[in-house]
Amino acid sequence: MANNVIDVNENNFEEMVIEQSYKNPVVVDFWAPWCGPCQILKPVLEKLAKEYGFTLAKVNTDENQSIAFQYGVSGIPDVRIFVNGKEVDKFVGALPEPQIRKIIEKYIKTDVDELLEKAEMEFMAGNRNKVEEIINYLISKYPDNKKAILGASKLLIKLGRLLETEELLNKIKEYEKDYYPQAQALKELIKYKKYCEELKEDNELDKLLKEGSCALINDDYKTALDKFLKIVQIDKSYRDEVGKKAMVSIFNLLGEGNPLTKEYRRKLAMWLY
Repeated sequence: MANNVIDVNENNFEEMVIEQSYKNPVVVDFWAPWCGPCQILKPVLEKLAKEYGFTLAKVNTDENQSIAFQYGVSGIPDVRIFVNGKEVDKFVGALPEPQIRKIIEKYIKTDVDELLEKAEMEFMAGNRNKVEEIINYLISKYPDNKKAILGASKLLIKLGRLLETEELLNKIKEYEKDYYPQAQALKELIKYKKYCEELKEDNELDKLLKEGSCALINDDYKTALDKFLKIVQIDKSYRDEVGKKAMVSIFNLLGEGNPLTKEYRRKLAMWLY
């Protein structure tokens, strides 16, 4: 068993989970040998423990019924997250890996997260060489990490390294449903980078497209959505429905749960139908 994956029982739960969680987040996996979904979840949690650096504490509920009862475990796998001595979140069942990541990332940052944040800060400070150094390190160290690929691609577009971006995004395949729409949206972003830098403003629609594209590249999604919606309102068919397509790309970038996606999807529908 890896160093950060431990077996925990009723006798050492307080020490290994509650006390340990003051030093490092602890994810508790209530499981049983006969439980099929538990076996499916096991390698996913172990992989994430290694990646995020949390302690994975495994509790066999057949052998530790009193601790399972104490925490109200009624179905397994039942997973709890402890930080600073308190249970902060939980989920039941063998959820898909991207869903588990979203839960964990509320409390724990990976090296990838921290490096991407650092690269964004360096970009805002105008330190292009430093940004490129961080991106190159990320891609070489985490070649198959989807978050690293998406985050690095976004920065590469801002840096104008467009061919490299396409090659990187091609690593995310269509069957990877939780990442593919974002990858495709970032490919679309390459087009808007060109509009931002190269488009000649011959009319109001061109002006809106250029302004919206520049806002999109600079992560000002609300301004971009306003500009692209205005294009739809003036002429839906302009440049092969670029206004609508740009908005859909932003929805894919932000995800369906984002308030801007919900707000502007409704606004777009009002003008299309």
